[in-house]
Amino acid sequence: MLFAKSKPSLIVVIATLLVFSLVVTVLSEGYGTGVLSTSFIKTLGKTLCLCLAALAMDLVWGYAGILSLGHMAFFALGGYMIGMWLMYARTAEIVTTALAGGGLPATPAEIQDGITSQIFGVVGTSELPFIWGFAHSFPLQMLLVVLVPGLLALCFGWLAFRARVTGVYLSILTQAMTLALALYLFQNDSGLRGNNGLSGLQNLPGLSSTSQDSLSIWFFWASAAALGLAYLLISWVVSGKFGSVIRAIRDDEARVRFLGYSVEGYKLFVFILTAVICALAGALYYPQAGIINPAELAPTASIYLAVWVAIGGRGRLYGAIIGAAFVSLLSSWFTGGRAPSIPLVFGTLNWVDWWQVLLGLSFVLVTLFAPKGIGGLFDSLAGLHSPNRRGAPLGPNDGSLQEKEALK
Repeated sequence: MLFAKSKPSLIVVIATLLVFSLVVTVLSEGYGTGVLSTSFIKTLGKTLCLCLAALAMDLVWGYAGILSLGHMAFFALGGYMIGMWLMYARTAEIVTTALAGGGLPATPAEIQDGITSQIFGVVGTSELPFIWGFAHSFPLQMLLVVLVPGLLALCFGWLAFRARVTGVYLSILTQAMTLALALYLFQNDSGLRGNNGLSGLQNLPGLSSTSQDSLSIWFFWASAAALGLAYLLISWVVSGKFGSVIRAIRDDEARVRFLGYSVEGYKLFVFILTAVICALAGALYYPQAGIINPAELAPTASIYLAVWVAIGGRGRLYGAIIGAAFVSLLSSWFTGGRAPSIPLVFGTLNWVDWWQVLLGLSFVLVTLFAPKGIGGLFDSLAGLHSPNRRGAPLGPNDGSLQEKEALK
């Protein structure tokens, strides 16, 4: 109770999420009036997953000061791990049903050969890659959703933080990691079907008779629950002594190290935690998207994630959610052809082609003139202002409330 009172935004966010979930359920095609289409429900569910990734990004960047341009790699890895089980189990059902019509019962070897042929025939191989060794087991693949991105974050973070790489150099390294992983997955011999990626992920094994209307709302509920639980967890992490230390590292890392704190340990923990959160978000996102390929690991995706957090308000957890939801939904509207083209003297302004320019311009304007982002507007309404230090500087991070931010 004391924790909730010290974080008024926590109650507002959880209550808003509950009301939003209820309204969407009532208006859905699966369990409501049908006002909202199944495709739009999936868009909302995917948006919640992106908000979850933005929440992780705000923790690692807004609170710990680590500008990672590679967190969408963890997001995609989570999607690949769960996608392997979805594709394998669904293909196994199809192959088993097809072989059952032959009169004689199929042997396990025949079923295995059929699965391998269906999944990997497109890349010209007849053998199941060793990384698919646990694809038949949902619990083991869910464990890999956490372990694979977590271990990658552990190895990368330990090497980078131990070498005391900071600032723009660390950002470049995270982007290089993402690019290297994407280039590897583009190869057919990577074991993940190369450029073809994994498809048919929207079909849950054992639920072939369940309509997409119902499945879409189930995933929407799961995404909303994951976002709410992650908000509770991260709010708790940043509210105590740990939160004070990582904010101190963000503002003056050398001083914190001089005081005897293990700066590398704190940064590594935050990096791993946010990587796992992003992976879980990806594991919920791609079954709703239905497909994943190496293009999802493009470095631009992680840059978009940073843009969402900056526009929403860095160092404000609710700001990250607002920024991700606002920009991703607006992006769907512009790039989906719903925004009307604007005739101009020199030609026609087509938003599908110019949306990214508008997004980049918005990021520049927010960085220059509104470092608090959209979340700063809510701070003003709530009466939260930067502390009055009678002319003394706020420190390296002028966009944060610093002394009062732990109360939000």
